[in-house]
Amino acid sequence: MGSELHGKDWFAGTLRAWHLAMLRFAVTLDNADRLAVLRVAHEIDELCPRQDGCTAFTFFRRTSAELCAAILQPNEATSAVLHRYLVRLDDDRLKRAFAAAIGAAKPAVAPIHQATRRPGLWKGLL
Repeated sequence: MGSELHGKDWFAGTLRAWHLAMLRFAVTLDNADRLAVLRVAHEIDELCPRQDGCTAFTFFRRTSAELCAAILQPNEATSAVLHRYLVRLDDDRLKRAFAAAIGAAKPAVAPIHQATRRPGLWKGLL
């Protein structure tokens, strides 16, 4: 059980590293940062178990290539790719930072509810 938990923590950390590498590339547009995204994607893909008849898992490499291309050449078609990525991000701070980096409209994030005023809330307790 300990190694399974360690594996999940390692995978979660590697996935976060991939998201952060993608954000860094979106900010810098530097080829070295694009290669870092692809390196982390390759590392994640190599971890996924291979099914019978399937030679390799390529989701993260394929997605990384699509996202990097969409960042470098923004248009209506690539906007959908970037929007799909934004929707899938579960970290609100990362989502806002990535949206700002690509010049997207503010993404919808979970609102922080403000306490509503109730005039009689403390009545009787004083």
